[in-house]
Amino acid sequence: MPRAKRSKQYKRLMNQYEINFGFREPYQVLCDSQFLEAAIRSKMDIDHILKATLHGSTKLLITQCSMRWLYARKDEPSIKAVIEFAKEKVERRRCGHHPSDYTEPLQEIECLHSVVDPAKNGVNKHRYVCAINDDELRASLRNGIQVVPLLYIRRSVLIMEPASATTTKARSRDEKAKFTAELKSSAVKRKRQPEDTDDEDDAGAGARAENGAGKEKTEQTQTKPEKKKKKAYGRKEPNPLSVKKKKKEEGLERIAKKAAETSGVDEAEQKPDTEAQPETTGEASGRKRRRKHKSKAAASTAEQDGDNLAETVAGDP
Repeated sequence: MPRAKRSKQYKRLMNQYEINFGFREPYQVLCDSQFLEAAIRSKMDIDHILKATLHGSTKLLITQCSMRWLYARKDEPSIKAVIEFAKEKVERRRCGHHPSDYTEPLQEIECLHSVVDPAKNGVNKHRYVCAINDDELRASLRNGIQVVPLLYIRRSVLIMEPASATTTKARSRDEKAKFTAELKSSAVKRKRQPEDTDDEDDAGAGARAENGAGKEKTEQTQTKPEKKKKKAYGRKEPNPLSVKKKKKEEGLERIAKKAAETSGVDEAEQKPDTEAQPETTGEASGRKRRRKHKSKAAASTAEQDGDNLAETVAGDP
């Protein structure tokens, strides 16, 4: 498998562990003695390779029993470098198997199982990532404990195993539990229908009537929760200021104007001599009437007409 494709698969797998099971950085990588031995033999930069594989910061751990097994093999030439590396760069994880209580170190299978699953209920309580090169130990962790990311070294390559069957079962079980919990919560929070509330109110009123308390009716009306008005959804009416007036109203207004104009004309015809009244009438009515002054040309023509009439009258026998 190409390196880039493998890296994408590892990143996707760690994202699933983070989202579904709560793994967080820095990842606690619990290793055994064989894993450290293979890494030193292959001259691998373990810290850098672990960060590149898990796509995050890491913390390398080893148990006291694993260190005791390394010290038991200190006479071997290749183990001295492993012990020195473990002393300097690997954090010691206390497993509770003290040398005063255990004269010989426990087998790494028992020790690592007790650290990863202290309650012995098949759960990775502290969310360890196990770097194990022992095939038997890795198989026991894969099949016996849920949600354990497993790493191992083959031919100087760090490989991460896909999620085990127990891990996939645990993930599906958690998803089902979340789904059922959401359904239960939605059923509890469901709003009561108005028919149910009316039935409950009627039942309460009957119980109060049997007790014979007259004041309880008023209390019932007071204790009834006010029903909220539901918002009317749908098409809203237009702004009345931006809407033209209806034709009927316009027609009525036009008719009223015409009637007013016709009444004004009739009044003017009935009283034609109102303008010829003296100034006293205007003073009596409280309004000043304007006089209409004739122009000079009209006055001169009127005088000539008068003279002509006078001459004709004088000339007649």
